[in-house]
Amino acid sequence: MTRRNDISRRADAAADPQHDTSRRRLLLGGAGALLTLGLGGCLSDSGLALEGVTVQDRDGNPVDLASIKGKPTLITFWATTCPGCVKEIPHIQELHDKYADRGVNVVGLAMSYDPLDQINTMVEERDMTYTIWQDKDGRGAEAFGPVRVTPTTFILDAQARIEFQKIGVFDVDRVERTLDQLLESA
Repeated sequence: MTRRNDISRRADAAADPQHDTSRRRLLLGGAGALLTLGLGGCLSDSGLALEGVTVQDRDGNPVDLASIKGKPTLITFWATTCPGCVKEIPHIQELHDKYADRGVNVVGLAMSYDPLDQINTMVEERDMTYTIWQDKDGRGAEAFGPVRVTPTTFILDAQARIEFQKIGVFDVDRVERTLDQLLESA
């Protein structure tokens, strides 16, 4: 009889909406705390540690990733074989066209597994006029978190502090609002 009562109490507790709400709050609170702790390093006053992190330009020449500091930057990690990345290209091009003259770096950083000749072919076919680099050894992706999924887009302030991050295709309106706010506060 005791066993049956224990089972009944557990079933009653699971069916109780107040119990379910309390459990949900606890889980969401814990997830929020973990997210806050996890982003703490990304949102430091000094920004991302980009000094000494080298990527390469489309000709294979080294580029210091820290060269993006000093201006707000939209940087997207992408790959030529990624459907979401290809879908974003026109949007990134539009952002470049709208914001480059206002002092925003717009950079596409191709993943290390993407061959440089394949990157160059896509850039030419799609008339991509924003900056394209290749993360030849993966150190750029490591500096940002690490980045493992494409597309992943970041907006950085002039000190390379992360203001926005999105895994997957981004919302253009949200990106524009974030860039506008950074430009207004500069």
